[in-house]
Amino acid sequence: MTDQLPDRLSVNPKSAFFNEDLLEHEIGVRFRGEEKTNVEEYCISEGWIRVAAGKAVDRKGDPLTILLKGPVDVWVKEKSGE
Repeated sequence: MTDQLPDRLSVNPKSAFFNEDLLEHEIGVRFRGEEKTNVEEYCISEGWIRVAAGKAVDRKGDPLTILLKGPVDVWVKEKSGE
């Protein structure tokens, strides 16, 4: 696996930015200096993340999301114990 992550990545399989191979690894996302664990999608160049809005879902059963703007940093987390 390369150390370079894409500029934009989504966990939603319906998205054009979904990448199953990359998502097999644990991806860390830091937003405004705080690590986030509930990120649905991110874009580094545009400086935003999309997070789930509580437990609300749309009529298709997908989670409703909120777009938050700010500095985004991503990395591949090292697996502990290996």
